[in-house]
Amino acid sequence: MTNDVRNILLAGVGGQGILLASELLAEVLLLAGYDVKKSEIHGMSQRGGSVTSHVRYGSNVLSPLIKQGDADILFGFELLETYRYLPMLRRGGDVFANNQSILPAPVAIGTAEYPHEIQNKIRHACPDTHFVDGLTLACQSGHPRTVNMVLLGALSTALNIPHTLWNETITEKVPQQLLQENQFAFQLGRNSQAMTPETI
Repeated sequence: MTNDVRNILLAGVGGQGILLASELLAEVLLLAGYDVKKSEIHGMSQRGGSVTSHVRYGSNVLSPLIKQGDADILFGFELLETYRYLPMLRRGGDVFANNQSILPAPVAIGTAEYPHEIQNKIRHACPDTHFVDGLTLACQSGHPRTVNMVLLGALSTALNIPHTLWNETITEKVPQQLLQENQFAFQLGRNSQAMTPETI
């Protein structure tokens, strides 16, 4: 039987809303009829530590963890974390990266340096990287904390899932008082991808 399992790795730092994004992603894939497995790994600190979430989907998924070199999509919420997890991407895989740098503690206190020209390094490793101005678009939506929804909207262009299922999932999972901003942020992210990559 053909292995139809697809793998999406989310990577960023604590406080960016990665876990909500992975929950929404897993839920919409379930609604689309896939078997889905999800796993999260939290950093040492609640905010600022590395956070990853593995989302795997297909007709029959046996394990929630993605092996190195097997990710079809690397979904990066921060540039350094995106660069750090590039080895997880398969050859020819897609990268969606938030165009934002969040300084780790050692960099903030001056004991380490943030890598120079990190966008160029990411693009050199993956020429088809889709950079998303998540924070700028989130502010346009009316709330800067909707960056995760902007990024999810951008990612949605790479998945063959009806928009109605995304809207249904967001409506169900996001608190009512924040729903309008999050729906708008999702659409801004979706519209930011002028060229829709080949679906996987």
